[in-house]
Formats: sequence, structure tokens, C-alpha cells
Amino acid sequence: MAKKKKEQEKTQGEFLFGKRNYMIMIFGAVVILIGFALMIGGGSDDPNVFNEEIYNFRRIRLAPTMVLVGLAIEIYAIVANPGKNKDE
Repeated sequence: MAKKKKEQEKTQGEFLFGKRNYMIMIFGAVVILIGFALMIGGGSDDPNVFNEEIYNFRRIRLAPTMVLVGLAIEIYAIVANPGKNKDE
């Protein structure tokens, strides 16, 4: 019983990931936000007029690619080993 209590106290103050993992997660979130920001705009002021600008390269190719790259970075941040040293 006392052993379980000591283990519980020991793990209670620890973070799930290391500092490196959290930094990578923040970077991934920024890349995702940039991707969503690139999707903004392209609409028409007049609802009766169609604006071809909505189908440009930035909104159709670049922005979704940025979002997917950001999600891949997030997955890497979760899977990356926080205790891995570069020397080993």
C-alpha cells in the first residue's frame, strides 16, 4: 500500500512529455494556424457575382498542405523520445 502511494506521489509532479516535445508541438500548432490563415478570403462582396479568386493556388494547394504538415509535426512531437541524446 505504501509503495503504491510513493509511486503515485512521484509521478504526480511529472509532465507527460519533455520540453523538446512541447516546443515541437508549439511549432506544429503555429504551422497549422498559418495554414488556416492562408485559407482566409477570396469571397465576393456581392453574392450575385462569382469570384474566381477563391480557386487560386494559395487556398487550394498551399494552405491545406501547411495544415497537413502541421499535423505531421504534431504526430512527430507525440512520438519523439524526450530522453534521446544526440551523442548516442
